[in-house]
Amino acid sequence: MSDPVRTSPSPRPAPRRAVVIGGGLAGMLAAAVLSEYADEVTVVERDALPEGPAARRSLPQAHHAHLLWSGGARAMESLLPGVTDRWLAAGARRIPLPTGLVSMSAQGWFRRWPQMQFLISCSRDLLDWAVRQEVAARPNVTVLGRTELLGLRGSAARVTGVAVRSEDGHEQVLEADFTVDASGRGSRAPEWLRSLGVPAVEEEKVDSGLAYASRVFRAPEGSREYPVVNVQSDAREPRPGQTATIVPIEGGRWLVTLSGTRGGQPTSSAAEFEDFARSVRHPIVGELIAHAEPLTDVVVSRSTVNRRRFYEKVAAWPEGFVAIGDAVATYNPVYGHGMSVAAQGVLALRGALDKHGIASPGLARTVQRAVAGPVSTAWDLATGQDILYPGAIGRQPPSAAKVLRRYVDRLMLTATGRPLVAKALFDVMTLSAPTTSLLKPEIVLAVLRGPKLPQLPGPPLTDEELRIAKEPRTERETDPADA
Repeated sequence: MSDPVRTSPSPRPAPRRAVVIGGGLAGMLAAAVLSEYADEVTVVERDALPEGPAARRSLPQAHHAHLLWSGGARAMESLLPGVTDRWLAAGARRIPLPTGLVSMSAQGWFRRWPQMQFLISCSRDLLDWAVRQEVAARPNVTVLGRTELLGLRGSAARVTGVAVRSEDGHEQVLEADFTVDASGRGSRAPEWLRSLGVPAVEEEKVDSGLAYASRVFRAPEGSREYPVVNVQSDAREPRPGQTATIVPIEGGRWLVTLSGTRGGQPTSSAAEFEDFARSVRHPIVGELIAHAEPLTDVVVSRSTVNRRRFYEKVAAWPEGFVAIGDAVATYNPVYGHGMSVAAQGVLALRGALDKHGIASPGLARTVQRAVAGPVSTAWDLATGQDILYPGAIGRQPPSAAKVLRRYVDRLMLTATGRPLVAKALFDVMTLSAPTTSLLKPEIVLAVLRGPKLPQLPGPPLTDEELRIAKEPRTERETDPADA
C-alpha cells in the first residue's frame, strides 16, 4: 500500500499593517476603523498622551470652545458605537438646536424653535479622552507616545511605511500597507511626499488675522440646562469681526471664548476680558459673566489661518497614503467644523475599506477624493465670510459669488423668522446636509418670501435664565450638585 500524498501547508498570509500619524481625535478615529481591516495598527504620537481628560501640549486650541455638531457626532457614533453615551456619562451635554441655543447671527437673533439638530457640549479634552480610551484598549492597536515622525518611506507610486525616532533617540522604520496622516495643522505631508517624488500639492490660505481668548468660569447655580450663548460678527460691517460665546462644559463650568479679526483681537488681559465681551454687537455675554467666578487665567491663540491642501487634485497620488482632518484643511474655529469634518473623512475611509478592502489598487485616491467632500462644505462656509473682514489676506471670491452671498444673507435673515428655512440652515451648519440643499425649490421660494415672523428685539433668554446668571455670587448658597 502506497504512502498517502503529503501536501505542504499553505503559507500564512503576511499580516496587514497600518500606521496612523497623530494620536488626536482624527487619528484615533482612523485607528479604530483600520483596526477592523488590519492585523496591526500603530499610532505614532509626538506627545505623551494623558491618562484622563487633560490637555495635550500640541493642542493649544483645546483651551477654546469646541462644538461637536450633530453631523460630526453621528459620524463618530457610527465609527465608535456608544461613544455618545460615554461623553454624556462623563459630564457632556446633548444640546438640542436651536432650542438650546441663544445666538445672534449677522442678520439677527435666531428663535429657539423645537429641535432640528443638536450639538455635544463639553471640553475638547473630554471628547478626545473618551475616544482615545476606547481605541487604545483594542488588542491590535499600539500607541507610540513621545515618538517623532521623520518621514515617509516608499516611492512616488506607493508609501510603504514611516521612519520614526523614539524619545531615547532610537530610529526605526515601521512598514505599513496603509498610512494615514492625522497629524493636524502642523502636518508636513507635502514635504514628505515631495521627498518621494510626488508632485507639489496646491494650497490655498485665507487669513483674517483672527485671535482667540478663552477663560473658564464656575457656572451659576441652577444652570445645568443653560443654553449655549453666542454673539456672531457681521462681515458686512466695515470693522473687525468680533464674537463672544458661552459654552457649558462638564464640571459645572462655563467655557467663554472671545474672538476678533485683524485690528480687533482680544488680549490676554483678565481685566479687559469682560469689557471685550460687552463690546461685541450685543453685550449679553459680558453681562452674563459679570457675576461669574473665574477659574482660570485668560488663554490666547493666534494660529487660526484657514488653509486647505488640495490633495485630491494630485494627478499621480501614491498608493497606501491618505491625509485626513486638519492635515488636509484647517478653518476659522468660530464655525466649529474641524472635528466634524475629520469624523466624516474617517467615515469615508471606512466606506472605501468596506467596499474595496485595504489592499485594493486605487484605494488611497478613492478615499482622498471622498475626504474632499465634507472639507469643501466647511471650507466654503468659513472662507466665504472670513475673506470679507478688513485686512483679510487671500484670494477674493469671483464676481458671481456676490450674487450667492446676497442670497445667503437673505436666507440667514429668513431663518430668523421662518422655521422651514431655519431647519435647512441648521442642517448645513451642523454638516448634516450639503450646501446644495439650501437651493431646493421650497427653500428658495421661502427665502424670496422672507421672514414669516418679525425679528426678535433681543436675546431669547427666559426670565429664569437671566435671573440665574445675573444673581450676585455673594448671595448664592453652594449647590453640591453643581460642584
